[in-house]
Amino acid sequence: MVLLDGKLISEQIKAEIKVEVESIVRRNGKVPHLAAVLVGDNPASEAYVRSKVRSCEQVGFKSTLIRRGADITEAELLEIVRQLNDDKEIDGFIVQLPLPKHIDEMKVTLAIDYRKDVDGFHPVNFGKMAQGMDTFLPATPYGIIEILERYKIQTAGKHCVVVGRSNIVGTPVSILMSRKGKDCTVTLTHSKTEDIASEIRRADIVIAAIGIPRFITADMVKPGAVVVDVGINRIEDAAAKNGNRLVGDVDFDHVAPKCSYITPVPGGIGLMTVTCLLLNTLKAASQE
Repeated sequence: MVLLDGKLISEQIKAEIKVEVESIVRRNGKVPHLAAVLVGDNPASEAYVRSKVRSCEQVGFKSTLIRRGADITEAELLEIVRQLNDDKEIDGFIVQLPLPKHIDEMKVTLAIDYRKDVDGFHPVNFGKMAQGMDTFLPATPYGIIEILERYKIQTAGKHCVVVGRSNIVGTPVSILMSRKGKDCTVTLTHSKTEDIASEIRRADIVIAAIGIPRFITADMVKPGAVVVDVGINRIEDAAAKNGNRLVGDVDFDHVAPKCSYITPVPGGIGLMTVTCLLLNTLKAASQE
């Protein structure tokens, strides 16, 4: 069993980005600039945005963090989006999800200029991705593709089962894995799939993104499978320093011995997500 080390690969990619940033600055003096809008005080969102800001510093990007309280109105948030769209100094930006319930997330996503949509959520970018066109890829699926490529994992002709159909991970990664270059036969499963365990057992590659702690158990995984765990779930653990710890959607301790490759949680796809957001920002900064 080989661990797919998200920390190792993300550090390699960041080093490559840093070299490219230095080249861009030498050519035109422009430093890539990523902005993030954080609404409210969701602890997971706070941690994710902190990681983005820190990663920007590591590769030589400028970063701007715009914080607003959970009581911000939808109109006020849309005005912030409009200003970022118009700001020529900002190459790309993200509005961190989830948003408070009184704000329509789709309305906010649609308001973002697709040319600055480095999260890859805008329907224009999503549609271009689905048609195999050059575009900003959603950061987590992008991270999954990168880690599989950099570990030289064979995908052509393999059966990939994706567990979870969200617009952020499950649906886009199912498209990317079926596209030319990856060439998988893909089954997309979800909460209404009958006998989901038997579907997962058929997989050469399992991508778990269902958001249920340790949902995938050892009896669901065939020997030698590649398992990519996207889940980030916080569970109670009296032995842990703060009373809880992070686990994935896969029962790692029991599944890992059966696998050829597996991602850990933490230390896997979460780190790749942030790094691929940087790749998208670099792409945005390179646009004419």
